[in-house]
Amino acid sequence: MAKALASTPETQKKKSNGALAHTLYVLRENPVTALSFAMFAFFLGSALFGPALVPYDPLATNAAVALQPPSAAHWFGTDNLGRDVFSRVIAATRLDLVISVAAVALSFVFGSLLGAIAGYRGGMIDTVLNRILDTIMAFPLFVLAMGIVAALGNSVANIIYATAIINLPFYARLVRAEVNIRRDAGFTQAAKLAGNSDARVLAFHIFPNALPPMMVQVSLNLGWAILNAAGLSFIGLGVRPPTPEWGIMVAEGANFIVSGEWWLALFPGLWLMLAVFTFNLMGDGLRDIVDPRRRT
Repeated sequence: MAKALASTPETQKKKSNGALAHTLYVLRENPVTALSFAMFAFFLGSALFGPALVPYDPLATNAAVALQPPSAAHWFGTDNLGRDVFSRVIAATRLDLVISVAAVALSFVFGSLLGAIAGYRGGMIDTVLNRILDTIMAFPLFVLAMGIVAALGNSVANIIYATAIINLPFYARLVRAEVNIRRDAGFTQAAKLAGNSDARVLAFHIFPNALPPMMVQVSLNLGWAILNAAGLSFIGLGVRPPTPEWGIMVAEGANFIVSGEWWLALFPGLWLMLAVFTFNLMGDGLRDIVDPRRRT
């Protein structure tokens, strides 16, 4: 009877309204968090609708207007091929966000799964996982990403896989530590005595308590993933030209700084900095939103 009452539409609606109210409370409580979410909404809107709303085709060249400084016609100026820099910066938002979100999602899912199993079971599984993670982290992470992309080819999918691999140890070790601490806690033992399986105890009783620190890690990794993708593109191992991408645009613009065309590298670099800054600011807010202890 209790389970039937817990699953009624009215109860589910109350839970949904409670989660929304808690989220709004967190945003009102911390103006910096609200600002970061507003900035994230801007980047998300640029990724979803930007390519359809930009004034020029990001790939269209026009030698007659090459290397023009910012003006009313071209807000961020034009590059050496006459392409509108503003249109390319906005269009690049979608690709960079797709790479970062996909890479972090993969590392979050697989890292959490491996870390939860190792922390809950312990023994040989835990030992083997730790040695694998030690091996990954023994390499400089950006150099490891370079090697993976160079071996597999510089496609978007391979950049995502490489970024996910170098971020995997962060989630696996964090979840392993959190699960290892709570696997013998009182609420865990009570859940087992109530007849819950190990998988259910792990998924619904232990793992939610590991989410707050993981949300901070997610926000940091989103920024690192964007920097990693831009860094690979900057050295020629990332997305290939003429695809709009912030790292490529900074690399192409760097060649023209000495001759005075500063806008070619400034604006894509500024957009890259703002994206990383936004994700870093979101960490505390995401932690407070998912923290079960704050939902009172």
